[in-house]
Amino acid sequence: MMRQVLRTINGFSTQVGRLCAVLILVLTLLAASNAVLRYIGKLLGQNITSNAMVEAQWHLFAASFLLGAAYVLSQDKHVRVDVWYGRCSIRTQKIVNIVGTIIFLIPFCLFGIWSSWDYVLNSWAHWEESNSSGGLPLYPIKTIIPISFFLLLMQGFALLIRSFDFAGDLEGGNES
Repeated sequence: MMRQVLRTINGFSTQVGRLCAVLILVLTLLAASNAVLRYIGKLLGQNITSNAMVEAQWHLFAASFLLGAAYVLSQDKHVRVDVWYGRCSIRTQKIVNIVGTIIFLIPFCLFGIWSSWDYVLNSWAHWEESNSSGGLPLYPIKTIIPISFFLLLMQGFALLIRSFDFAGDLEGGNES
């Protein structure tokens, strides 16, 4: 059963990671087209870009960064002090993962969900929009904040399962 839980969480994180890759591609195309349009607009004496295009870049970056955190953890590519960790035995690495997840990651995620909840609900209640002329609504991107903490929390549970070896003889990394 734990192996299936691990596969499900890792599989979902992989799908979200693929979504983030698409978001980065769209972000890159949008940024490039925005830059080209800005220069064409200067040549024509017209403003053919918009605040919405610039804000869309910010939203895509924020979404890919926030949603990508769980995927990065599932691939064991998150930032940590690998100078020491990488030299440790597998058993010590698992202990570090267990302690770090229980003491730091889970409380961090729970605090992130808790502290962003009213912020997001307030944004939806007021249909919050950008202060910039022609800007985008803010409530959809703000909604990604607690979602990303939840996804990271689920991936933390997958890390615990893998580290405790509840799922059988799993070696580190993504089990999908």
